[in-house]
Amino acid sequence: MKTVKLKKENLNKFLNNIKKVGELWGPVRKAETYKYTKVVNLKEMAKEPVRTLLPIKKLFLPPRFTMFNYDGTKYKEKSFVEKQKIVYGVPPCEIHSLLILDRVFSQSYKDPYYCKARESTIIIALSCIPCESCFCKSTGTQIIDEGFDLAMTDLDDFYLIWVGTNRGDDLILTSPDLFDENITQQDIQKFIKWREIKESKFGQTIDFRILPDIMDLNYNSTIWDEFAEKCLSCGACTMVCPTCNCYNIVDEIELEDSSVNRERHWDSCMFKEYSMVAGGHNFRESKSERLKLWYTHKLKSFTGAHGKPSCVGCGRCITTCPVNINIITVVQALLTGTVDKKSLNTGKENEKPISTRTCENC
Repeated sequence: MKTVKLKKENLNKFLNNIKKVGELWGPVRKAETYKYTKVVNLKEMAKEPVRTLLPIKKLFLPPRFTMFNYDGTKYKEKSFVEKQKIVYGVPPCEIHSLLILDRVFSQSYKDPYYCKARESTIIIALSCIPCESCFCKSTGTQIIDEGFDLAMTDLDDFYLIWVGTNRGDDLILTSPDLFDENITQQDIQKFIKWREIKESKFGQTIDFRILPDIMDLNYNSTIWDEFAEKCLSCGACTMVCPTCNCYNIVDEIELEDSSVNRERHWDSCMFKEYSMVAGGHNFRESKSERLKLWYTHKLKSFTGAHGKPSCVGCGRCITTCPVNINIITVVQALLTGTVDKKSLNTGKENEKPISTRTCENC
């Protein structure tokens, strides 16, 4: 894989030059959080690694979009993809989340909306130092060797950049004078030192290999009822999770002229209505059943089908849930058979601020 260097002082020049190839998107601060959005001014975009509130999945699976409309005489297909995007600052764990979504949406049954968005998006990954809520080392998603067009590592005064695809190489060719292909032994040692620092920063550790068996053994455990007593069924964990991908389809009908918009929007298995069917029957009436479904899928079912959990260790569930139900607290309960009720908040009055940083200073 081709590797080049870019002096940090030349980053803005490079980012401005690649706007000729497509729209530049990246993490921009909005109030107390960051969001992936179109970059109008480079000063607004975070150049350092950050954790956005919503993961990059929203660019390929928008929270809501129109699939097609019908005006009473004919159908017209719609698309949320208009121009080629270049997305800067995607952390390794989210690159892995896209590879998981690729398995869901672009293999046996191809989703045309997702596939079109993927094909028209160039990804510039940016390696990060973990914060206290990250556990991507446990999921093996702290490093990447595929799924990106360019992958950047900040080594103080320069970026070490891996070129993953021809599209990534085309970005380099927009500014050939800014890059240096001479990687010295000193550069290599600097990268090795950076990797050692990164590996030493991980605090949370989970052995995901044993969890499928542990889930089986705890399937009828009372811990699910204990967590359900605190769960708000708000669905926040599923919305911020990079790999959750459930959606619903509804027809919005205009009664006066018989026009129809078919809309697709995010759904959540944490919602009571998710498993409701005609006649009012609900296959998962209780919160405990819905919690168990979500964690069974994340920690057991997906692993059985694909050899890895449907979790990339980003830590969003940890920083988002207002009552502190997350992968860490649930796994601890599964392993010990006891829910640490002191660690669970009572609700909104104890809600913690949402962490957005993934850098060392988060």
